[in-house]
Amino acid sequence: MIINGVTIDDAFAEAFGMKATRVIITAHNLKWAYHSAIAMTGFATSVIGCDCEAGIERKLDPEETPDGRPGASVLLFCVSASKLTKQLEKRASQCVLTSPSSALYAGIESDEPLPLGKFLRYFGDGYQSSKMIDGRRFWRIPVMDGEFLCEATTGMVKAIGGGNFLILAESLGQALTACEAAIEAMRKIPNVIMPFPGGVVRSGSKVGSKYKSLPASTNDAFCPTIRGLTHSEISPGVESILEIVIDGLTENDVRTAMRVGIMAVCKLGSANGIKRISAGDYGGKLGQHDFYLHEILS
Repeated sequence: MIINGVTIDDAFAEAFGMKATRVIITAHNLKWAYHSAIAMTGFATSVIGCDCEAGIERKLDPEETPDGRPGASVLLFCVSASKLTKQLEKRASQCVLTSPSSALYAGIESDEPLPLGKFLRYFGDGYQSSKMIDGRRFWRIPVMDGEFLCEATTGMVKAIGGGNFLILAESLGQALTACEAAIEAMRKIPNVIMPFPGGVVRSGSKVGSKYKSLPASTNDAFCPTIRGLTHSEISPGVESILEIVIDGLTENDVRTAMRVGIMAVCKLGSANGIKRISAGDYGGKLGQHDFYLHEILS
């Protein structure tokens, strides 16, 4: 398959099951909502080393939030319910409770509740109070700028992590330009995040390593500087490869984001140094969800 001079490999992205939640952070203004959301989603690029993958899904206008203030929607992904529970507790307590004027609400409904204010209320040292509104419990925790309002629980759902595609370009600058175009387009898609810095990762990995202590190591088949030392998958003329990883609430969300991102790259085309689009699969060692590039783009 060739689109605007860009070869689309007959490859698939191998993704895996995760647990996810959404929370809504509001504040006095959008600036302070984003201060809190950025802190909450810090150090959350990969479950390999962070135990959590998180990102800001989108900004929220006042008419979209429970308290009529500007806010941000945050998605968090973990490999198990227990890890998600712990990560949400830590990140909410250290990054939202502490942030001036913030409030924290459930952003998703499900049959699996996830503690939110249920744990954070203890910071009130006995001065906290709760109230039921339309069947939903909220906790009011006294803090120095007034009170921190936090919903008791949010929802937890099954989700997909590790959707991906690789951009193979003639130079680093061209690869970065393509990634920026893809991320800008993909951020318009709901229910997904691209958890790496700026949505892009240069240290694409494979499952396993020659070192027993490492669960993952560099994807040597796509490293240009060692193409003569390994079984390289790099075609002539390619000097830089970058990867975009996608986490989504459903398979369709991931598939849609991949399609939108790849098409944004292909719009730049071979005239702008984009040679190929590929994807990371691991021979069934990583996950049970396969996203075939040709199928997504057909």
